[in-house]
Amino acid sequence: MISETMTIRVLITDDQDIVRQGLSVILKHQPGMEVVGTAANGREAVRLVEQVRPDVVLMDLKMPEMNGVLATREIVSQHPEVKVVVLTTYDADEWVFDAIRAGASGYLLKDSTSEELVQAIQGAVAGEVRIDPAVAGKVLAEFNRLSGSRPALTQPHHPSRPDDVMAIETLTEREQAVLQEMAQGKSNKEIAEALFLAEGTVKNYVSVIISKLQANDRTQAAIIALKKGLATLE
Repeated sequence: MISETMTIRVLITDDQDIVRQGLSVILKHQPGMEVVGTAANGREAVRLVEQVRPDVVLMDLKMPEMNGVLATREIVSQHPEVKVVVLTTYDADEWVFDAIRAGASGYLLKDSTSEELVQAIQGAVAGEVRIDPAVAGKVLAEFNRLSGSRPALTQPHHPSRPDDVMAIETLTEREQAVLQEMAQGKSNKEIAEALFLAEGTVKNYVSVIISKLQANDRTQAAIIALKKGLATLE
């Protein structure tokens, strides 16, 4: 849970100066956020993380000297307490999956709204993972490709293993509703508004769902749900 008095320190990384300036303006006007530095490439971002100790790094992907995937991997490895949120124009499968495997705590496209960006940053600090709905399907597709299975959304779900059945049986109707919203990449606040629940209640549901699906985080829970047919992207 984020304290109301906490200031989130953000480092912006993008090779385009106009993007860095624009993001700086947006975040400087957000209460509880401070832009502590900007970097023009991944190598500079790695160096600045050591110097300015941000809470969150906004990371572009395709940059000179060191791309965002390599920078994310190095930052997360050296500073596991620092969260990296990818903000990029690239929705290609390899970029999405590589960034997540590198340890990114969020993946947003640059056409996201300011509110979505702020929520992703706040969520990252709170331990949440947010993936833009436009690329969530690509994560599922890659997961299915690597596991050698067909995408769950192209065929009806037929539970065949005991753990599949158990996951379905142990989720309550309300938990399934929350899981459906999670699979669409919504934040706790957005889920609360959609289901008319308190945000704290949604957070509790999310924790229970992650535990029941034996997932490591909400992203993995969403992938499991999509793969097993417990949720859809629609």
